[in-house]
Amino acid sequence: MRRSLAPGRARAGHTLLEFTIAMALGLVVIVGTLAAYRSQRQAFAYAIDAARIHEAGVSALTLIGEQIQMAGFVSADDASALSGPPIFGCSAGRPTGAVASLTCDALSSRSDGVAVRYRGDAQSTWPATNGQVTDCLGQAVGAAPGEVLNRFHAKTSTSTGEPELYCEGTGKPGTAQPLVEGVERLRARYWTKGAAQAVDAAALSRERWDSVVSVDLCVLVRGAPLGRHVPYVDCEGSSLTSSDGRARQAFWRHVVLRNVLWAQP
Repeated sequence: MRRSLAPGRARAGHTLLEFTIAMALGLVVIVGTLAAYRSQRQAFAYAIDAARIHEAGVSALTLIGEQIQMAGFVSADDASALSGPPIFGCSAGRPTGAVASLTCDALSSRSDGVAVRYRGDAQSTWPATNGQVTDCLGQAVGAAPGEVLNRFHAKTSTSTGEPELYCEGTGKPGTAQPLVEGVERLRARYWTKGAAQAVDAAALSRERWDSVVSVDLCVLVRGAPLGRHVPYVDCEGSSLTSSDGRARQAFWRHVVLRNVLWAQP
């Protein structure tokens, strides 16, 4: 026997229209949640990339700046003279050749190169495990005091395909090792004694390198490929926009050669 509903009581259940509306609202919530997650994840990736760019730029300028501040150093009880000028540079190239007569080798990266020379001892450099003087890579150079020649430049790594700041030290001549990843270009301009403005390395003759008193440094750092077109100012002061989906930022520093007498105020 079929039971009839009580008077005034509606049948339980949902209509097709109600089910469709519920499904649509659910999809809206899911799409909104996924969009918010994607946006937050993208913002996080951009923040991490910006932090890495900043860290690379500051690290590169610190490493090179500390070396330039050492240029020309000779201990007070060291009677030996340096075999060349305290600092030497190349425009769109890297310093190469014999220690006493450096030359320039062109770089496809158009990065400048800087060579710094000084007499190292147990106080001016971190000593190696055997107590010897070390170069920019921590390689032993020889017994203290000993001449150190560190050569910096930026180029693209053949193994990773990423640009890096390199240094070639006296401890292993002819073999440059990467120091900071992401450095796409190194730019250096030099102030000589009494000069009204800084000049490129190409404008200095060999005999004028002894008169350099300070250096304007710039490093251009490239970020990860995140598919965005970001405006930036390069080391020349030009406003550009990246076309490869990578953010870029230039960092500048003015460094005085502390061990050059006429560089002091």
